[in-house]
Amino acid sequence: MEAQSSSGMLLNRKRRRDGENNGETDESERLLKIPRCTVGLKHPAPFADELEPADGKPYERVSMEEAKRGTPANRPVRVYADGIFDVFHSGHARALMQAKCLFPNTHLIVGVCSDDLTHKYKGFTVMNEDERYDAVAHCRYVDEIVRNAPWTLTPEFLAKHRIDFVAHDDIPYSSAGSDDVYKHIKDAGMFAPTQRTEGISTSDIITRIVRDYDVYVRRNLQRGYTAKELNVSFINEKKYHLQERVDKVKRKVRDVEEKSKEFVQKVEEKSIDLIQKWEEKSREFIGNFLQMFGPEGALKHMLKEGKGRMLQAISPRHSPDSSPTREERSPSPTFRLPFFTKTSPPPSPLPQHSGARGYLISEDDDDEDDDEN
Repeated sequence: MEAQSSSGMLLNRKRRRDGENNGETDESERLLKIPRCTVGLKHPAPFADELEPADGKPYERVSMEEAKRGTPANRPVRVYADGIFDVFHSGHARALMQAKCLFPNTHLIVGVCSDDLTHKYKGFTVMNEDERYDAVAHCRYVDEIVRNAPWTLTPEFLAKHRIDFVAHDDIPYSSAGSDDVYKHIKDAGMFAPTQRTEGISTSDIITRIVRDYDVYVRRNLQRGYTAKELNVSFINEKKYHLQERVDKVKRKVRDVEEKSKEFVQKVEEKSIDLIQKWEEKSREFIGNFLQMFGPEGALKHMLKEGKGRMLQAISPRHSPDSSPTREERSPSPTFRLPFFTKTSPPPSPLPQHSGARGYLISEDDDDEDDDEN
């Protein structure tokens, strides 16, 4: 049941992705989340020749109905999937995932062909057999690995490994002089079809490398590989180095252009900010100037107020109505020049004008002089 739930979540994920591509994603599927769990294995899958031999019970296959209904825990359905698995990628992992999820209780056995057999029937591989064994062993869906697997499955091989079903895509696989190497498996009712993952395969990856050969050669030369290791001639090596330098110059020019565009954009943004701030400050300055020096500004009011205070300060005070007349006033004090005193000799007489003496300052002095005479 655990395998069914995981396969259901993966199919839901695939449907969500397809629905998003078609623009028809259901809201309930979009909100579906996968619970957090830790189900990864800690060790790679073991090899079949390293396992203990099975019990002495005779080999009896499980029917499709029994396998779908579920088998006891001590009797899992033994599913076999074989392949080259060169440059192990997600397409391989998805095929093994489907094989693992065919039945509720599945023990997945994966057969990997050797280099000699693969080079004979399919062609040269990128990875050697040990690397391919190790790549498959670290796939989480694999329970057991068969090294040097046969190209065509025989009844003896199926009985030796107690295989119940063989999982592979349903496309006829023509090889070794046969139109379909799995035809006898299908006729025996032991074939369990899986689906290929479109858009990814070992041939597609190799095609990408061959198509962009110059790019990858330059990449590896830059990372320290020698021309001899890459099987590149001396002239091509120099050509690739020159191309790499030209590309570096182009990248630098592109970076300078991008940085200059960013700088110009920042200057424009700052200039706009400065202009806006200048306009705000100029409006504020003009407003303050008008408040101070305008027709009704504060300076005019200050000048008016100061003028009023000055006029009030310099204007004479009005005498009160009850002030005394000249006759009622007390006699004014007598003032003499400081160098004239009563002990000094009398001055020479001067002609009198209006009955007054020349050196007398006030009328009171005239009276005093008459008394003395």
